Amino acid sequence: MTMPARLSRLALLLGACALLPIVTVLAGPRALASPRSLAAPGSSAAGSSATARSPELSRSSGVGWLRLAHLSPNTPAVDVYLYSFGDAKAHVVLRHVSYGTVSPYLSVASGEYTVAMRPAGASAASTPVLSTSVRVTAKGAYTVAGMGPASGLRLQIFKDTLGTPHGKALVRVVQASLRQHHVTVTMGGQVVAHEQAFATVTSYQAVSPRTWRVQAVGAGVSAGASRRIKVSADSIHTLLVLDGSGRLKIVDLEDAAGSRVIPTAAVATGLGGAAPRTGSPGALWFTMVAAGLLLSLAAARRIRSAAHVRSSGAGAVTRAPGSVTPAVPMR
Repeated sequence: MTMPARLSRLALLLGACALLPIVTVLAGPRALASPRSLAAPGSSAAGSSATARSPELSRSSGVGWLRLAHLSPNTPAVDVYLYSFGDAKAHVVLRHVSYGTVSPYLSVASGEYTVAMRPAGASAASTPVLSTSVRVTAKGAYTVAGMGPASGLRLQIFKDTLGTPHGKALVRVVQASLRQHHVTVTMGGQVVAHEQAFATVTSYQAVSPRTWRVQAVGAGVSAGASRRIKVSADSIHTLLVLDGSGRLKIVDLEDAAGSRVIPTAAVATGLGGAAPRTGSPGALWFTMVAAGLLLSLAAARRIRSAAHVRSSGAGAVTRAPGSVTPAVPMR
């Protein structure tokens, strides 16, 4: 095979590689279905780390989603373990999880799981400070949060809603401020939580899509918090009220960005759902496509250059009509 022919075949191969990601996304199974991306729980600005091993997900068992949170203001950082029922080896370990930390949703096979909390840095074989069991159903989403004061710390399980009224959004409030035992939260002139007690969660409430001014007020006016939150149609939000530096703090967790779609993460306050967003799968596909196209262009340029040398450069072979050019041995 001549050099130009080999380069031509290489160019075709590289072009096919460049198109493969696009074909996979358009024609393949929903590999990027909810959650759209499972960012590693350890990608945290707060220094949290995680190790995980993906459970085998059979089509018959179904898939659900689970996220983990530390919402106890005066409890030190912990290591959080997720075990599948009957398996002594943890599926997920989140290390050094501090107050205000919420993980991304983890995709797990439906079934029984155990969530255990240990002091940060403690041996995996040590007795957990807390543990609880949670049953994950197919297409169900759950939040397991350590809540309450350190003296009465407990693990609470929230069932997260994934569907919304058409054209509306859903909002709920988790009151995790120990400094203010009762907090009132308003969105515009609408009260979404009235004197909500510490370590409680409200039910979901429907709101119109728009940018809202959200305010949280405790016993003292100076201790309140205010921020603007953009709410899109068919989105679902959990508002965390936390103890900030000398005042309350409002954190917006976007549980779902659309009907039956779970986001990669939420806001930058810690780990995963509380961490800066990492590169998305879409960015990875784009990079692969761009690299493949650049390689294809480079190969095509080399083909044209080789053809030019053979036809007009020094040592070129001039063919008479009907003659056959002998193959040039590859060096």
